[in-house]
Amino acid sequence: MSRSLDLPATEGVDTLAQELAKLQDNGKRKIAFLGSRHVPVVDIHLIELIARSLAEEGHNILTSGSQGVNAAVIRAVLDINPSLLTVLLPQSLDRQIPEIKDQLERVMHLVEKSENDELPLPLASSLCNQEIISRCDQLICFAFHDSETLLNSCRCAEEMGKVVSLLFFD
Repeated sequence: MSRSLDLPATEGVDTLAQELAKLQDNGKRKIAFLGSRHVPVVDIHLIELIARSLAEEGHNILTSGSQGVNAAVIRAVLDINPSLLTVLLPQSLDRQIPEIKDQLERVMHLVEKSENDELPLPLASSLCNQEIISRCDQLICFAFHDSETLLNSCRCAEEMGKVVSLLFFD
């Protein structure tokens, strides 16, 4: 009497193996940080610590240029090694708030998207997030459960095979 064995599906095994290999790879990676503009004060220090640690290891850090998570990442990496930081703005530098402009003037690798100045900020931010994700190996995202733009960006990154770490504030 023969029996068939029901083997588990294997389509996710290759993806898992790739993600584990990326996490264990000691080589330098391009790590993107995305996150909310509204960040609890306690969490700012955690974000800075993570960004600072990754920059100290020599990883290239990508982020956008708004307040909150992005500003914390920029501050941390500028303190360690400004050459490791790339900031992509969703619109031109002129469209940024004054507090952020001062910080962005110290960024060596600043990419402005002035062609998006006429777009609503949520759409421009979404396009910017897509470009950041396309440039990175790994994404670290800090969000709230209702942060639609950020959650969509994480889903997109996963579909592209990027390693995604999504941390929630709430």
